[in-house]
Amino acid sequence: MKKIPALFVLLFCIQLQSQTFVKFNGATALLAIPNVGIETSIGEKMTFSADVMASFWESFNGYNPMKFITVTPEIRYHFKEKYNGFYLGGHIGADKYELQKWNYWNSNHYEDGFGYRLGATVGYNLKLNDKFLLDFFVGGGWHQGFYHGYYNDGTPGRYEKAVHWNKSGEWLPYRGGVMISYKL
Repeated sequence: MKKIPALFVLLFCIQLQSQTFVKFNGATALLAIPNVGIETSIGEKMTFSADVMASFWESFNGYNPMKFITVTPEIRYHFKEKYNGFYLGGHIGADKYELQKWNYWNSNHYEDGFGYRLGATVGYNLKLNDKFLLDFFVGGGWHQGFYHGYYNDGTPGRYEKAVHWNKSGEWLPYRGGVMISYKL
Protein backbone atom coordinates (compact mmCIF):
# COMPACT_ATOMS: atom_id res chain seq x y z
CA MET A 1 0.00 0.00 0.00
CA LYS A 2 2.96 2.32 0.63
CA LYS A 3 3.96 1.95 -3.03
CA ILE A 4 0.92 3.84 -4.36
CA PRO A 5 1.61 7.14 -2.50
CA ALA A 6 5.32 6.87 -3.34
CA LEU A 7 4.49 6.39 -7.03
CA PHE A 8 2.12 9.38 -6.92
CA VAL A 9 4.81 11.59 -5.34
CA LEU A 10 7.38 10.42 -7.90
CA LEU A 11 5.08 11.14 -10.85
CA PHE A 12 4.12 14.52 -9.38
CA CYS A 13 7.80 15.48 -8.93
CA ILE A 14 8.65 14.38 -12.47
CA GLN A 15 5.76 16.48 -13.76
CA LEU A 16 7.04 19.55 -11.89
CA GLN A 17 10.57 19.16 -13.23
CA SER A 18 9.88 18.18 -16.81
CA GLN A 19 7.81 19.12 -19.79
CA THR A 20 5.46 16.35 -20.84
CA PHE A 21 3.37 16.26 -24.00
CA VAL A 22 0.56 13.92 -25.03
CA LYS A 23 0.46 13.40 -28.80
CA PHE A 24 -1.97 12.28 -31.49
CA ASN A 25 -0.97 11.61 -35.11
CA GLY A 26 -3.25 13.62 -37.39
CA ALA A 27 -1.94 11.98 -40.58
CA THR A 28 -2.73 8.39 -39.58
CA ALA A 29 -6.06 9.50 -38.11
CA LEU A 30 -7.17 10.34 -41.65
CA LEU A 31 -6.83 6.59 -42.42
CA ALA A 32 -8.66 5.64 -39.19
CA ILE A 33 -5.41 4.25 -37.75
CA PRO A 34 -4.91 5.77 -34.28
CA ASN A 35 -1.36 6.67 -33.21
CA VAL A 36 -1.04 8.15 -29.71
CA GLY A 37 1.98 8.85 -27.58
CA ILE A 38 3.66 10.71 -24.79
CA GLU A 39 6.98 12.57 -24.72
CA THR A 40 8.84 13.85 -21.68
CA SER A 41 12.13 15.57 -20.91
CA ILE A 42 15.06 13.48 -19.68
CA GLY A 43 17.89 15.98 -20.07
CA GLU A 44 18.89 19.39 -21.36
CA LYS A 45 18.40 18.44 -25.02
CA MET A 46 17.07 14.89 -24.65
CA THR A 47 13.52 13.55 -24.48
CA PHE A 48 11.91 10.14 -24.17
CA SER A 49 8.98 9.43 -26.46
CA ALA A 50 6.73 6.38 -26.53
CA ASP A 51 3.85 5.79 -28.89
CA VAL A 52 1.39 3.11 -29.88
CA MET A 53 -0.15 2.77 -33.34
CA ALA A 54 -2.88 0.27 -34.20
CA SER A 55 -4.98 -0.64 -37.20
CA PHE A 56 -8.23 -2.42 -36.46
CA TRP A 57 -9.17 -2.81 -40.10
CA GLU A 58 -10.17 -6.33 -40.99
CA SER A 59 -9.31 -5.24 -44.52
CA PHE A 60 -9.18 -2.11 -46.66
CA ASN A 61 -10.77 -3.89 -49.62
CA GLY A 62 -12.66 -6.80 -47.99
CA TYR A 63 -9.99 -9.23 -49.16
CA ASN A 64 -6.58 -8.53 -47.60
CA PRO A 65 -6.20 -8.27 -43.80
CA MET A 66 -4.73 -5.05 -42.39
CA LYS A 67 -4.58 -5.45 -38.60
CA PHE A 68 -1.50 -4.48 -36.58
CA ILE A 69 -0.25 -2.86 -33.39
CA THR A 70 3.17 -1.27 -32.89
CA VAL A 71 4.85 0.01 -29.73
CA THR A 72 7.80 2.37 -30.17
CA PRO A 73 9.86 3.78 -27.29
CA GLU A 74 12.43 6.31 -28.50
CA ILE A 75 15.22 8.55 -27.19
CA ARG A 76 15.42 11.89 -29.02
CA TYR A 77 18.21 14.45 -29.25
CA HIS A 78 17.03 18.00 -30.05
CA PHE A 79 19.66 20.08 -31.84
CA LYS A 80 18.36 23.54 -30.88
CA GLU A 81 16.28 23.08 -27.74
CA LYS A 82 13.72 20.56 -26.56
CA TYR A 83 10.43 20.70 -28.41
CA ASN A 84 11.65 23.32 -30.88
CA GLY A 85 13.36 22.64 -34.20
CA PHE A 86 15.05 19.54 -35.61
CA TYR A 87 15.68 16.33 -33.69
CA LEU A 88 17.07 12.86 -34.29
CA GLY A 89 15.76 9.81 -32.45
CA GLY A 90 16.75 6.17 -32.03
CA HIS A 91 14.24 3.46 -31.18
CA ILE A 92 13.62 -0.22 -30.61
CA GLY A 93 10.02 -1.28 -31.13
CA ALA A 94 7.78 -4.31 -31.25
CA ASP A 95 4.78 -5.21 -33.37
CA LYS A 96 2.05 -7.80 -33.84
CA TYR A 97 0.33 -8.07 -37.20
CA GLU A 98 -2.06 -9.86 -39.53
CA LEU A 99 -1.52 -8.24 -42.91
CA GLN A 100 -0.26 -8.63 -46.41
CA LYS A 101 3.43 -7.79 -46.81
CA TRP A 102 4.31 -5.07 -49.30
CA ASN A 103 5.82 -7.57 -51.76
CA TYR A 104 2.69 -9.82 -51.74
CA TRP A 105 0.08 -7.19 -52.71
CA ASN A 106 -0.60 -8.96 -56.02
CA SER A 107 -1.06 -12.41 -54.47
CA ASN A 108 -3.52 -14.33 -52.30
CA HIS A 109 -1.04 -14.52 -49.39
CA TYR A 110 -1.02 -12.76 -46.02
CA GLU A 111 1.11 -13.04 -42.89
CA ASP A 112 0.15 -13.48 -39.23
CA GLY A 113 3.04 -12.83 -36.87
CA PHE A 114 5.13 -10.53 -34.72
CA GLY A 115 8.40 -8.68 -35.00
CA TYR A 116 10.82 -6.11 -33.71
CA ARG A 117 12.26 -2.95 -35.22
CA LEU A 118 15.54 -1.09 -34.76
CA GLY A 119 15.66 2.31 -36.37
CA ALA A 120 15.87 6.06 -36.39
CA THR A 121 13.50 8.98 -36.68
CA VAL A 122 14.14 12.45 -38.09
CA GLY A 123 11.71 15.16 -37.12
CA TYR A 124 10.94 18.81 -36.65
CA ASN A 125 8.94 20.40 -33.80
CA LEU A 126 7.01 23.54 -34.66
CA LYS A 127 5.79 25.45 -31.60
CA LEU A 128 2.33 26.90 -32.06
CA ASN A 129 2.05 28.39 -28.55
CA ASP A 130 2.93 27.47 -24.93
CA LYS A 131 0.62 24.43 -24.96
CA PHE A 132 0.58 23.12 -28.54
CA LEU A 133 3.19 22.03 -31.04
CA LEU A 134 3.30 20.08 -34.27
CA ASP A 135 5.80 17.22 -34.57
CA PHE A 136 6.58 16.38 -38.23
CA PHE A 137 8.51 13.11 -38.42
CA VAL A 138 9.57 10.21 -40.62
CA GLY A 139 11.42 7.06 -39.60
CA GLY A 140 12.43 3.60 -40.53
CA GLY A 141 15.03 0.92 -40.03
CA TRP A 142 15.48 -2.81 -39.78
CA HIS A 143 12.36 -4.93 -39.22
CA GLN A 144 12.70 -8.60 -38.29
CA GLY A 145 9.43 -10.50 -38.60
CA PHE A 146 8.40 -13.98 -37.47
CA TYR A 147 5.19 -15.16 -39.11
CA HIS A 148 3.00 -17.89 -40.53
CA GLY A 149 1.89 -17.34 -44.12
CA TYR A 150 -1.73 -18.10 -45.01
CA TYR A 151 -4.01 -17.86 -48.05
CA ASN A 152 -6.68 -15.17 -48.03
CA ASP A 153 -8.90 -16.88 -50.62
CA GLY A 154 -10.10 -19.70 -48.36
CA THR A 155 -7.40 -22.21 -49.35
CA PRO A 156 -6.63 -24.23 -46.18
CA GLY A 157 -3.17 -24.41 -44.63
CA ARG A 158 -0.08 -22.29 -44.93
CA TYR A 159 1.58 -21.23 -48.18
CA GLU A 160 5.04 -21.52 -46.62
CA LYS A 161 6.34 -24.68 -45.01
CA ALA A 162 8.62 -23.38 -42.22
CA VAL A 163 8.61 -25.80 -39.28
CA HIS A 164 8.05 -23.15 -36.59
CA TRP A 165 8.11 -19.55 -37.83
CA ASN A 166 9.01 -18.15 -41.19
CA LYS A 167 11.40 -15.22 -40.81
CA SER A 168 11.78 -12.07 -42.83
CA GLY A 169 14.19 -9.20 -42.27
CA GLU A 170 14.15 -6.03 -44.32
CA TRP A 171 14.98 -2.33 -44.26
CA LEU A 172 11.72 -0.36 -44.36
CA PRO A 173 10.25 3.08 -43.81
CA TYR A 174 7.59 2.40 -41.16
CA ARG A 175 6.91 5.64 -39.25
CA GLY A 176 5.71 9.07 -40.19
CA GLY A 177 3.15 11.73 -39.79
CA VAL A 178 2.28 14.89 -37.94
CA MET A 179 1.79 14.55 -34.20
CA ILE A 180 -0.47 17.17 -32.68
CA SER A 181 1.10 17.61 -29.24
CA TYR A 182 -0.42 19.12 -26.08
CA LYS A 183 1.69 20.11 -23.06
CA LEU A 184 0.35 18.81 -19.76
